[in-house]
Amino acid sequence: MSPTDEPGWAPDPSAARLGDRTLFEGLASFAYLNHAAISPMSREVRRALGAMMDDYARDGVDSFLRWQRQRERLRGRLAALIGAAPAELALLPSTTRTVVDAALSIPWRAGDRVVCFAGEFPTNVTPWQRAAATFGLEVVMLEADSLGGERGLARLAEELSRGARLVAVSAVEFQTGLATPLAEIVRLAHAAGAEVFVDAIQAVGVVPLDVRALGVDYLGCGSHKWLMGAEGAAFLYVRAGAELVPRVAGWLSHEDPTRFLFEPGQLRYDRPFKRDATMLETGAINALGFAALEASVACIEAIGVAAIFEHVQRYHDALEPALIERGFASERHPTLRSGILSLRPPAGTDAAAIARALRERGVACSSPDGRLRFAPHWPNALDEVPRVIDALDACG
Repeated sequence: MSPTDEPGWAPDPSAARLGDRTLFEGLASFAYLNHAAISPMSREVRRALGAMMDDYARDGVDSFLRWQRQRERLRGRLAALIGAAPAELALLPSTTRTVVDAALSIPWRAGDRVVCFAGEFPTNVTPWQRAAATFGLEVVMLEADSLGGERGLARLAEELSRGARLVAVSAVEFQTGLATPLAEIVRLAHAAGAEVFVDAIQAVGVVPLDVRALGVDYLGCGSHKWLMGAEGAAFLYVRAGAELVPRVAGWLSHEDPTRFLFEPGQLRYDRPFKRDATMLETGAINALGFAALEASVACIEAIGVAAIFEHVQRYHDALEPALIERGFASERHPTLRSGILSLRPPAGTDAAAIARALRERGVACSSPDGRLRFAPHWPNALDEVPRVIDALDACG
């Protein structure tokens, strides 16, 4: 195999089926309901990692171009998953880096205002605060949990009427599971002359999402939750035509960055910077993480995000009433739904203690900020639900 050939490995999603954990034969929990935190690695993901390590062990640098082609293949898959063009995506190390790089690369003017939301994961707040301190911006905080109703959208419209450069919001709120009304948020923002950045790590892979149809300007997403890849891989979508300033540029941010490696007399430091999202791919990349990500994305593609979403809602529909009967207060929105079922525990009980007790009984879930959070995905079978309820009852 020459260095320019495709890698010998290719994803095989044939065993990926709704409610079937065949690809997760080593998973200890009988009900893994923690995909909103970190997904377990499937057999396909592990096969991709092994293939890449074997290739590099055998050929060293000659493997590089093969797996670079694999990443371009992945870029196309990710773009199709969110309704984008491949050139609109940068492959980056984490959701946090997608926000940081966007926050540092937008052509700000002193006094620009950024609207953020209290209740967001800090990933989508801290970088905007640091950009504000660096560029003389103003950060305005609204309440994330109000976005599920008319009052919250009216409050956003009121704030936007005072002027704003950008709205930073999550596609799905990590605490409550609210799927924010992105179409309406984008409409309000654009009408006021503002752009929209979406943290989509709690959405992509389980909630259907089309950046073109929504009109989103920027979107960042990591791979280790609903995309079911490994930690340390992410992508940033930048709408074609959106202006970026190369403040975080590296050697690969230039046009023709590698030409000097193959042609004499081409070592230069003045090549123009790329004009699309790939300008933010500045240097060496987590190649293993992106090999893993293509394997998991291929499984999601094979099933279909819409089918996964409906399957997860059926799981929630079966689980939620039993929890309400036991005194839990559900925060699931009647229409703005996601992969997360979040509930407040009965008075006098501790969500973290319940999550620990469930884990001991084979149910993996989490307890962010005092909620009990269940997050099933496509491998979870509906017949797990009675056993989950039995495990909860056994917790006392």
